[in-house]
Amino acid sequence: MLRCRPYLLFVVGLCACGGQPAEPKNVRAAVDAITFRVDGTLDILRADNVLLSLDIEIADTDSTRRRGMMDRQSFPPRSGMLFLFDEPRIQTFWMASTPLSLDLLFIGADSQIVEFSKYAKPFSPDGISSRVPAQHVLEVPAGFVDTHGIIEGDRVKWQRIAE
Repeated sequence: MLRCRPYLLFVVGLCACGGQPAEPKNVRAAVDAITFRVDGTLDILRADNVLLSLDIEIADTDSTRRRGMMDRQSFPPRSGMLFLFDEPRIQTFWMASTPLSLDLLFIGADSQIVEFSKYAKPFSPDGISSRVPAQHVLEVPAGFVDTHGIIEGDRVKWQRIAE
């Protein structure tokens, strides 16, 4: 007759349970694989003087606009994501799957920054809407507007890198 000692069963049980289940490798790889793609450059101008230049990733399809900065953990230095729309309208953005705090710059059809929303809260289900129509939106890391002294009325000039 085989006798099991209670402490031996406890140790075997712990090994069988293994604690927290491991995250599937393919899920983590998919999130890690979202890298910043340099599609162009963008200058922020005040009175025709360049305040600063950024590398930009361009979101100009329904798919890329919907994805935005979701699940991304960082921006490269001096970079942002520029969302292009066909016409000016009230723009609404969501942070529900975005782990980074962002500043959003709403840009009119004339390339003027018409307003901004600073320090958007990560993972928030609340919409962030422009108060006035905007044709483009630039997402940058939180603090960008304050750090660089961006004001409403500054302008942007961007260009796509030839493919």
